[in-house]
Amino acid sequence: MIQRSGLLSTEVCLVYDLGLIGYQEALQLQKRLAEARIAEKALDMLLLLQHPPVFTVGRSGGIHQIRVPRETLLHEDIPVFYVNRGGGITYHGPGQLVAYPILNLRKRGLNVHQYVWNLEEVVIRALSDLGILGQRRPSLPNYRGVWVGDEKVCAIGLHVTRGVTMHGFALNVSPNLHHFSYIDPCGVTVKGVTSISKLLGREVKIEEVTEGVLRHFSQVFGLKLERGEGLRNGGPVQTT
Repeated sequence: MIQRSGLLSTEVCLVYDLGLIGYQEALQLQKRLAEARIAEKALDMLLLLQHPPVFTVGRSGGIHQIRVPRETLLHEDIPVFYVNRGGGITYHGPGQLVAYPILNLRKRGLNVHQYVWNLEEVVIRALSDLGILGQRRPSLPNYRGVWVGDEKVCAIGLHVTRGVTMHGFALNVSPNLHHFSYIDPCGVTVKGVTSISKLLGREVKIEEVTEGVLRHFSQVFGLKLERGEGLRNGGPVQTT
């Protein structure tokens, strides 16, 4: 069941489309925005972006989840970051729609479990628009996210400080799926990884998916989305 805060849809969430951005830059940006949100110096925000190839390791992950030698990663210029989100290791790369909501869950009346459920709902609805049946696997501890059959199409990993979120979800639109073979994605060793392009049998552009994700994010969370500007390169955080 969708969990809403009961607030009106006039509550504003600023959307920033950052394009292709390095993981380190995006991580520092998230931290800055989360601090501003905690201090009530910013509105809720949603960052949409893509990363160059990178592996990130969450709190429950470790180097043992990387299957290939370090030399392979160096040769292909794929860095590894250890971060404060939940979950194990995952891959980000071009062709993957990454969403980092910076939301105050307390103001929305949500706990972490409800928040994860809502993120999954956003993706499931966006997939349905494309004729894809996405599903949850809530009974399995490492299987949060969205699945199509036995293959994961969207990973979720979060960090919450004083009720404000960081990190988010990564939806595989048309990434290089071969890179997932270098790792045990999020500690899941017996299932596969898929993408929207693979499922539909054609190349799908990020832009084909973004509109649906935004529409359903607005509906599920009861937020009015407005475009934001000027975040990168130390730009100011918008407050109105």
